[in-house]
Amino acid sequence: MTPIASDIVLLLLGAVGILVPLTILGEIVATRSPGPVVETYRTRVHSWWAMVILFALALLLGRTGILLLFAFASFAALREFLTLSTKVKADHLALALAFFAVLPLQFLFIGLGWTGLFAVFIPVYAFLLLPMVTVLRGDKNRFLIRVAETQWGLMICVYCASHVPALMTLEIDGYTDRSVLLIAFLILVVQLGDLLDFYFGRKFGRHKIAPRLSPKTWEGMVLGVASAAVIGGAFAWLTPFGIVGAAAMAALASATGMFGSLVLTAIKRDKGVHDWSHLIPGQGGFLDQLDSVLFAAPIFYHVAHLIWVA
Repeated sequence: MTPIASDIVLLLLGAVGILVPLTILGEIVATRSPGPVVETYRTRVHSWWAMVILFALALLLGRTGILLLFAFASFAALREFLTLSTKVKADHLALALAFFAVLPLQFLFIGLGWTGLFAVFIPVYAFLLLPMVTVLRGDKNRFLIRVAETQWGLMICVYCASHVPALMTLEIDGYTDRSVLLIAFLILVVQLGDLLDFYFGRKFGRHKIAPRLSPKTWEGMVLGVASAAVIGGAFAWLTPFGIVGAAAMAALASATGMFGSLVLTAIKRDKGVHDWSHLIPGQGGFLDQLDSVLFAAPIFYHVAHLIWVA
């Protein structure tokens, strides 16, 4: 077994070591104080067992596995987002280009290591091209809203998502062959931070951050971010950051992800839906599961590039 494979197996065991007590906690609380909040918590933990196994298999497949996994997740998330957006027949060609040209090219650029093009392809070229394609169809009805929603979908579901596999392209001294582990670290700290934010918020939360949007509380967020920092420090061996740096990066990613989750919640409320889709029973769709990671990934990538890339 290669060193990187050994690290992935060790990481999987660590994730299992975290999920087991969380699962036991959920079962105990469900026995003593059953209710919808506890059931939601249990469902989230159960869904995470499946996601951890799937992600571990992708990690073991290496760069190709990671690219394919996130390209598929990006496609599914974009479909969920644009299903709720304002569209007319004149947008069909632009939508086809978004799904079958822009999205695969973005991930292809990462696979080829063309990081300069990857960084500007969507926010410059795609954002300029797709409105040109749409305007040629001659339908001016709600044109700005239609174009903006398509662009915002590409930004969140493709551009932000692509920053997760882009972590494999970071050339950090002494760490290049292990950069795939940064993906595991990012997802681990963000998702566990979210899970603990949910638990602590329901247990100790008193002050809601955005009362008309979400039950998320300041107490839950602070405890969730602090928990993510502790988890990040414990898993510092996955990173080139050191214990303090790993804890700080985990806290930054977790906090960014939590606020990003609020942004997507606001969009859902504006569209009058509770979940982006019903793909995962009790948990919504891909966007519901990845909302925090999508917002955290670009910040995590660029801060790591700024500080640690030579």
